[in-house]
Parts: sequence; structure tokens; C-alpha cells
Amino acid sequence: MAIDILVGLQWGDEGKGKIVDILTSSYDIIARFQGGPNAGHTLQFNGIKHVLHTIPSGIF
Repeated sequence: MAIDILVGLQWGDEGKGKIVDILTSSYDIIARFQGGPNAGHTLQFNGIKHVLHTIPSGIF
């Protein structure tokens, strides 16, 4: 079984999530390691504003 890994080397919000979002349709399993707080994300979901720092935005 082959494994692909996406690693960011800029220690911050460098667009890794956007790349993973584009690639997810090609994979059966996506796993994520949480090493610390994320960059802040503000989402509007079902008319409710959510401001996230530790929970990944993909949870919605």
C-alpha cells in the first residue's frame, strides 16, 4: 500500500488545507496529525459564525 504525505515547512498557514481539499477525492482515507493550535479560521455554517483555532475547519 502506497502512502502520500503532505508536509508544510513554513510552520504556519501556507495553504496545506486547500491542497488536501483538492486531493481528497483521489483517496479513501485522509489522516491528520494535530501538533498544536491551527491558524485561526472563521466559518459560516448553517447561518452560525464559528471561529476556530484548535479544531480543523474540515470538521464542518
